[in-house]
Formats: sequence, structure tokens, C-alpha cells
Amino acid sequence: MSDEGNETDAETEATETEESSVEATLTEEEIEAELDAAEADLDAAETEADLDEVEAHLDEIDGHVERADLPEPEDEDEESPRDQLEDRLSTLRSDLEEARGPYAEDVVEDVSAAGTTVEETEWTEHGREELADAVDVFVTEVEEILGTGISVTVSPDLEDLTTAVEDTAVRIGEAGLDPDDDAETIAELEAAAADLQAGVEDAEEWDDLETREQLQVQGFYDVLDHRKDYPPEWHALKVWEKRGRADMVLLGLDNFQSNFMEEHCLEALERMGHPDSLDAMKERAQRRDKPAIKIIGKIGEEDGLDAVLDYVDSDPGLAKPALKAVGEIGSEEATQDVANRLAADDASVRSQAARALGLIGDTRAIDPLTDVLEDDEADEVRASAAWALNQIGTERAVEAVRPFADDRAYLVQTEAEKAVESRSETPA
Repeated sequence: MSDEGNETDAETEATETEESSVEATLTEEEIEAELDAAEADLDAAETEADLDEVEAHLDEIDGHVERADLPEPEDEDEESPRDQLEDRLSTLRSDLEEARGPYAEDVVEDVSAAGTTVEETEWTEHGREELADAVDVFVTEVEEILGTGISVTVSPDLEDLTTAVEDTAVRIGEAGLDPDDDAETIAELEAAAADLQAGVEDAEEWDDLETREQLQVQGFYDVLDHRKDYPPEWHALKVWEKRGRADMVLLGLDNFQSNFMEEHCLEALERMGHPDSLDAMKERAQRRDKPAIKIIGKIGEEDGLDAVLDYVDSDPGLAKPALKAVGEIGSEEATQDVANRLAADDASVRSQAARALGLIGDTRAIDPLTDVLEDDEADEVRASAAWALNQIGTERAVEAVRPFADDRAYLVQTEAEKAVESRSETPA
């Protein structure tokens, strides 16, 4: 064969290789079919390796959704095909996570958490006796499940109890359990750990006596049903959150003595974003309370602006949640204060300030955001400025982003491409 023939074959192979490396763009129907296949594989998965393959498939589908040329709905209230595909993909990822495990590491973490509670809580004498019973049962169950003895001393003494729980957790971790081969054993250990946690939470604390009595009188536990979720306060809290009763969540927040329950109350209030919690959160925000600042942002009412605006000039740890909250409130009254933080020393603060300006949507921010996009030394800040300009959405704002379609930073480039594709109907 001639050299010319060899060169032709090589060129053909190179072309085919190059073409095969181009990622395919799928239609909506083809992506739906891929999701159907992934769902079927997830239902049939029996091992962690199977689940890993499903996860890789979902990652691939995610890329297809991102690249797909999907139509936008004519009705603004109608969910777009892209949103529908992303929602289904998110659901499958959640189902995938639920299908994983159980893992021995999770059991060790649960047992260690119970041990920390035993060590750090002030118990009544009766409570220590209850703890000793719960720990003794737990250690015995673990010995039977693992088929080995565990040399620990179990007594009402808190040091003995803490050591017994910690040593048992170590033995579980050292057992080398495989999530596939030892799934049944791990599940049994998981159940034993849950029983231990229930016993610990149910044991009598000094603080619980008065707290529970007060909450009982005020109806906090009235929503408890036959289910035995532990602690009962947590179950009641979840019910009140589901019912949208911010007043009852605040009641729990005011009365609970444990950091555990306080944290869950604040998380519930953040998820709810209920206006009824605004006054209480404004009071907490005066104490530089970051969870309260976040909740005020989630509530999104202009009445909460003054409670968070002063903190945009604080240290980065406080300034960032404050800036985010100001952006979520969306008052143009805050535009200048937020724009001033575009000159902050900390890049993460400048980035959050830019995003807050995008959420506020004040066209007065176009020029300072454009300056940041052009001149800031941090790509994350420039990307946030580009995102903010796209969020503002006027033709002048979007036009400021378009020249950066070939920018060195991928995130800036992505926002610029969105600007190029946009056809804003809003006047500059």
C-alpha cells in the first residue's frame, strides 16, 4: 500500500475519532427515554456497583439536558420541558441516595452522636438508670450481631456509659462491613443504634422536666400521634412546620434547652419563610445571629431590611448571609449600600454583593456591575457580576455581558452566552 493510501486512512480515522468525541444532542423524547432506562436500572439495582452505574448514567443525562435545545412554554405559568426534565432527574437522584446503604459508617456516626448526648446532657438520677438500661441492651445486641464480645462496663456512671458507647462504636467501625455483602448485618446494627438513640432521647433530663410541662400546657404536643418518633419534640416540630404554624415553631424555639432542637427550629423557620416569625427573627438578628438573618431573607418582606442591612459592612462570615438576605428582600432602597461592597477586600463578599444587586434588579447597578465584570481580579466575582446583569435583564444590562462570550473564565463565558442568546423585550 502506498504512503498516500496510509495518509488517507489515518486522516479518515482521525476524522471519525473527532466526530465520535462530539457530545450528542438529544431531543426531549430521547432524554425521557434515557430517564426511563435509568429509572428501570435503579429499580433493578442490587449492589453499590449497580447504583454507581445508575449515578453515572444520571450524570450523563444531566449533560444531555443542559445541551438540549428545548422549547420554552408560551404560557409563563406553564412549566417548561427543561424544568420538567430537571425535576425528574432530581427525583431520581433522591431515589438513588435513598437506595444506597446502609453503611457501617452511618451506624458509627449515629452511635457516636448518642454517646455525645450522653456525655453532654445533665440527667436526673432516674435518667441515668434509664441510660444504663438502654446502653446495656445496645451493647448486648451489637455483641450478638457481630458475634464477638465487647469488654465494657455499663453502670449509671456517666463516664462508664460514655466509654461503653464509644468503645462499641469503635468495634462496629473495625468490623470491616461491606455495604453489599453485609447489608443485613448493617441493617441490624442500624436498628440497634436507632433503639439506643430512642433510649437516650427518652431518658429523663433535668431541663426536660419543666420544659416539657410548659410545652404540654401550651399544646405543643397535641399533634403527636401513635408514631414513636424520637425525640417527641422533633416529631411535633415537623407536624407544626407542615401545618405552617410558625407560632408553634417559635414556641418550641423559646422553650427548648438543647442546641439540637434549637437548630431544627431555626431550620424549620428558614424553610417556612413565614411572615409571623419576622419580629422574633429581627430580635435575634440584633445579636448578630446568622440563622435569623437567613430567615429574614427567606421571609423576603421589606420590613425586615433594617434588621440585616447594617451587617453588609461586617466581617465576611456575617456580611455574606446579610447580603444574600438583602438581595432576597429585593428593596431598591438597599442598592447603594450593597453596591459599596463591590469594593470589599474579600472576593466572596464582592461576589455575594454582585448577586444581591442582581436579585434587587435596580438598573442603577448596571454601571458598577459592568465595571466589576471588566476589571475585578477574581473570576468568581466577575461571573457573579455577569449573572447579576443578566438578572437585571434590560437590554443595556444584557449588552454589557455579551462581549465576554470568549472570556477566559468558563462561568463568565456561560453567562455571556446566555446574554447573546437572549432577546430582551424590556427597554434599556
